[in-house]
Amino acid sequence: MESPLFMVLLTLVGYRVGQALRDRTGGHPAVQPVLVAIVVTAAVIMLLDVDYPTYAAGSGLISFWLGPATVALAVPLHRQARRLRGVAVPMLVAIPLGACVSILTAYLLVTALGGGEELALTMAPKAATTPVSIALSEHFGGLPALTAVVTIIAGILGAVAGPLVLNAARVRDPRARGLAMGAASHGIGTSRALADDEVEGAFSGLSMGLSALATSLLLPVLLLLLG
Repeated sequence: MESPLFMVLLTLVGYRVGQALRDRTGGHPAVQPVLVAIVVTAAVIMLLDVDYPTYAAGSGLISFWLGPATVALAVPLHRQARRLRGVAVPMLVAIPLGACVSILTAYLLVTALGGGEELALTMAPKAATTPVSIALSEHFGGLPALTAVVTIIAGILGAVAGPLVLNAARVRDPRARGLAMGAASHGIGTSRALADDEVEGAFSGLSMGLSALATSLLLPVLLLLLG
């Protein structure tokens, strides 16, 4: 039960169950394949008394392919390259501004509620995609494991509630919707955006990458100013 093959199959089956539930519910926002996969996988390894390090080591093949999968997001963007006209300048302003807001609100809210410096540094890079946020947290003295959890939760919440919030705000342009989803909920939100609309998914992938870059560049500057 602790073999790498079992761990990989468990993860893939969990995700497939999520896809099936999403299709059967007509794409209900609460039924995201990633969320279902997390619940199914966690439930099974708990029942089998398998600890997380064992699962992580066994499912390393999936982690390895996350890199190529992220790079592959450039394919739908290339197909929609002509749609960049008219949004390039606003995008290059909005994404760094959004990264600043995310970093500052997370850091200042933790400190305002009495949290320590370590917790504030853990929360600050949550706008970046998981691998980047973990690296930033580790470099600046946060708790990388907790940063990963917070980043994934942000991704799931964004994938579930993001489209509803954008609809309520009457944001109809798929380019704007994609940029918002990618910036707020990284890879998990991007997978939701790709399922909803190809243009939205393409711009979400672009926003995810640019937000990670902006967070990496702005975090040390903002921490210096806050210090």
